[in-house]
Amino acid sequence: MRFVLPSSSPARLQTLRKAGIEPEVISPDVDEDAVTATSPSALTAELARLKAEAVLAALGDVAEPTALVACDSLLELDGRAWGKPQTEEAVVERWQRMRGRNASFHTGHQVVVLDERGRRQVNRVGTTTVTFADLDDAEIRAYAATGEPQKVAGAFTIDSLGGPFVTGIQGDPHNVAGISLPLVRQMLADLGVSWPTLWNRP
Repeated sequence: MRFVLPSSSPARLQTLRKAGIEPEVISPDVDEDAVTATSPSALTAELARLKAEAVLAALGDVAEPTALVACDSLLELDGRAWGKPQTEEAVVERWQRMRGRNASFHTGHQVVVLDERGRRQVNRVGTTTVTFADLDDAEIRAYAATGEPQKVAGAFTIDSLGGPFVTGIQGDPHNVAGISLPLVRQMLADLGVSWPTLWNRP
């Protein structure tokens, strides 16, 4: 079965590769700033749906059995959704707010299966609680200067330079990398697709 990943996220791609799947990567064309929702988790769900729809439209008629998994991630802190901070100054401000606290990391997932049975889809959100270390200002500035946190939702990673600054994870750690493998496996199973049938790399 063809596996399509509508994402430009290196972390999602690497997570799938390590799990035995080499996806076809297509970057979705979605104006994320124009999308609103009632909560941060609902916003990730809607953005995942829109990314899936954008790539499906670009694919056109699909002749072979295909599974498409679109995702979007945001950090929720103080009731607000926090995406990529973009600038070094924004990273410093963000981490001064986050340090020593817990926050919810939401990843919306839209899974679509196209095969001889037609089109089937499901939308769900994975949520992981993240505990941040109580960094001092020098550590925050040093991390911001690396350029890494500017490029990722929530301004941190757990599998790279930001790993030492996360002291706890409650829930699926893959979800923090941008795609919850256990959740996607269950969503695909609910649509009649067994996860092992998607393995296509050693």
